[in-house]
Amino acid sequence: MDIQPLGPALGATVTGVDLTQPLSADRRDALHAALLAHQVLFFENQPVTPEQQRALAAQFGPLHIHPVYRNIPEVPEIIVLDTDDNNPPDNDNWHTDITFTAAPAQAALLSARLLPPSGGDTLWASNTAAFEALSAPWRRLLEGLHAEHDFIKSFPAWRFARTPEERVQWEAAKAKHPPLLHPVVRTHPETGRQGLFVNEGFTTRIVELSATESDAVLRQLFAHVSKPEFTVRWRWKVGDLAFWDNRCTQHYACANYLPHRRVMHRATVLGERPFYRAS
Repeated sequence: MDIQPLGPALGATVTGVDLTQPLSADRRDALHAALLAHQVLFFENQPVTPEQQRALAAQFGPLHIHPVYRNIPEVPEIIVLDTDDNNPPDNDNWHTDITFTAAPAQAALLSARLLPPSGGDTLWASNTAAFEALSAPWRRLLEGLHAEHDFIKSFPAWRFARTPEERVQWEAAKAKHPPLLHPVVRTHPETGRQGLFVNEGFTTRIVELSATESDAVLRQLFAHVSKPEFTVRWRWKVGDLAFWDNRCTQHYACANYLPHRRVMHRATVLGERPFYRAS
């Protein structure tokens, strides 16, 4: 297995492994260590089936079933992100997956199934690199603060409750996932590094600050984390697979391919409750 870093902040390509086959314990541990080191890993020419993708993801932990996204009925742990002019993308913002839950995802695996002629790249940003680049006064301000994360911010009724059947599903999801608080700065449970844990997709406010202060701070942080210095961009090919640490990254799917179609399959590995521990 060969691992080639793509940049100092995050990202690496991995070759010499067949993800359509079960991983040995040693290979699984090596990929886990690479993920901790590089935060997002890219694998080319890995045409996994939904069943193989589920089995691969399950080697890293229990899997999440999304409350509103469409999935594969026979493999409900695999989300289908199928977008075109009739179903425009909704993930063209910087977000960390399912932070509307008490224990957001540990990791996710995304497989490219159908791609437009051009466009549709995905970018990842390192929350740890972004936090470490802040000045000491900024870091002191943010440590110990808490932000609200709201399911409805990314999954509004007008988009996800358009039919009576969708309305029933959406109402159930909203009731199960009321707004909740996570630390603004999160300590990674395995590396111990501190990282920002706010994102444009789900974060609504910092509760210790006034509304005006919160808006100003969040605008600054959203702009800061997306600086090119902290990001890596992947140009997809059919069969590519990305594997990222959701605890210390966020990502952005470019919506520049319409009216063409893009189909991706995602498996999400459940994680732990975020916490902050002073260094």
